[in-house]
Amino acid sequence: MVNTTISSSDKKNTLIPILIIASLFFVFGFVTWINGALIPFMKTINELTSAQSLLVASASYISFVVMALPASYILAKIGYKKGMSLGLFIMGFGALLFIPAAEARTYWMFLTGIFIQGAGMTLLQTASNPYITILGPIDSAAKRIAIMGICNKIAGALGSLIFGSILLSGIDEIKEKLSVVNAVEKAKLLDTMADSVVTPYITMAVVLFILGILIRKAPLPDVEAEPIAEAKEGETTKTSIFQFPHLWLGVLTLFMYVGVEVIAGDTIIAYGIALGFPAGDAKFFTTFTLLAMVVTYGLGAFLIPRYISQALALRASAVLGILLSFCIVASTGFTSILFVAALGIANALVWPAIWPLTLKGLGKFTKTASALLIMAISGGAIIPPLYGKFVDINKADMLAQGMNDVTATAKATTEGYWILLPCYVFILFYAVIGHKAGLKKK
Repeated sequence: MVNTTISSSDKKNTLIPILIIASLFFVFGFVTWINGALIPFMKTINELTSAQSLLVASASYISFVVMALPASYILAKIGYKKGMSLGLFIMGFGALLFIPAAEARTYWMFLTGIFIQGAGMTLLQTASNPYITILGPIDSAAKRIAIMGICNKIAGALGSLIFGSILLSGIDEIKEKLSVVNAVEKAKLLDTMADSVVTPYITMAVVLFILGILIRKAPLPDVEAEPIAEAKEGETTKTSIFQFPHLWLGVLTLFMYVGVEVIAGDTIIAYGIALGFPAGDAKFFTTFTLLAMVVTYGLGAFLIPRYISQALALRASAVLGILLSFCIVASTGFTSILFVAALGIANALVWPAIWPLTLKGLGKFTKTASALLIMAISGGAIIPPLYGKFVDINKADMLAQGMNDVTATAKATTEGYWILLPCYVFILFYAVIGHKAGLKKK
């Protein structure tokens, strides 16, 4: 069982740490969810295919694979507080890299900046998720994580709106001009558009550096998972991380989940544009998804664990995700957009439920398990580009069959959402069976 060194009689002492961690969830929520605006922006200024543009998500989330174990090592050496501060500084440096990237209008430089920001977020996530999980009883961990999720998604909604307004302003008119101007004028238009990222990313860097200094001075108490209880006579104790099948299934489940969450939030603006909605309207669509998540997070914080268990919340979320996947593909126009946004309801309680269900009973292996779960965030790097690849392949087939470009784009983009279905089916498997694998029945 996981507990904390902070006694129940001293719960007030956890308020400040919870507020500090909430501010960090706000930060990486803001930075993460601007990808929804960045994807169509990068697609235009760098003249990319759908699959190539979704490398924006890949660059951000693949850093969790590369940096999760190093982040765990760094935190063991310098502690939570210094690690969080360092993470914010790294994110600030990544933001500054957008300036030369915009000047050169070079896609790999943008992706490098996004990757570095992801590396900083990995350090923050590796510290903050297990920290908030064990900062109190394990049975109410999903409630605490749901509250963190509210901060994350409110920040994401703000980030999406702010950056959508800045980066996508006038993009429809620019696209029309690009199709008729000569090569020199085209390059000039794209350079001007690329320069629009400079001011917001300088501002972001300054804010991140200031937060890094403030977190360094913040009061954060140490919390640790309780050791695994001594084995009774005739029983064997766990000696390896590989003796916890529910952990490995949980890692794969989180991999699937992050993939579908990123698709729901990061593709919806591009999806709206593909269906013919003006960019000025489509820029709000990510906010629909995130607000749906915020409302559901609030509901989860109220219901868990008093009225429903973490496992039941996960089962209900998976079933809803399966139903919505069918609805997205079976519908068209704004109705289909709303079904994509409704995935926010299906997704909201998955992350808060998977963490405590996966960390349950791990004792001294909790830190290693947390690093593995952080690595599972790489689902956001792999599954969305697969969606983009399916869209590109289907569109090419439809064009070859004589379908016009507008119709082919809309139809292929809609059918790409079939990739959600197997992911939600696996989440349902974990919610019903997987989270109990290898654990002793009480």
